[in-house]
Amino acid sequence: MMDYRTSSESPMELARRTRAPLIAAIANAALAAGPAAAKDPLNKAPCSVFDPAPCAPSFCGVFGQWPCVPELPPIGQDLRLTIRSRGNDGGRSPEAPVDSLRALYAALRACWEPPPLSDARAGTQMSVRFSFKRTGEIVAPPRLTYATAEAGPETRRVYRGAIDAALARCTPMPFSRTMGAAVAGRPIAVRFIDDRGDERGPRH
Repeated sequence: MMDYRTSSESPMELARRTRAPLIAAIANAALAAGPAAAKDPLNKAPCSVFDPAPCAPSFCGVFGQWPCVPELPPIGQDLRLTIRSRGNDGGRSPEAPVDSLRALYAALRACWEPPPLSDARAGTQMSVRFSFKRTGEIVAPPRLTYATAEAGPETRRVYRGAIDAALARCTPMPFSRTMGAAVAGRPIAVRFIDDRGDERGPRH
């Protein structure tokens, strides 16, 4: 330790001289660390009690070896589905538990009932975006993200009504506990396309 009594520098001068290297060292360490990478709890390895959240929780049976993780469907940041209209689409509410993405997509397709041909416009497309709660309800009213430019206000009203009716028919979605936790809050974009042959209803 330096004895200020035997140094030609005063304590204040010494502090100024040593402060710059210390600040530089701290800045270099921060830059080397870089920004922390976001963790997706569905796509990362299981965590231990020493890992920071969020991470994928693990659990095991009495005879299982650690780590054990539930088998969840691979889900990205959002889900996308295209539903094409058919003449026999009747709109059916889901009955069986929905425990996979395939079952979710099948349920959404089964709930769809396009407008009657007398009110329809062939080639009309409309997309909505929404999210589910883990209990199967929709978080908020679906947001319209796209509609065919040629479709007039009345046509848009008719198709939006059919979409709202389909989602009401599908909710609450009977998710399994694991599936509900996996999709809760994830944006889902569904595009509805009416391409039922060449039959065209009135153009509004």
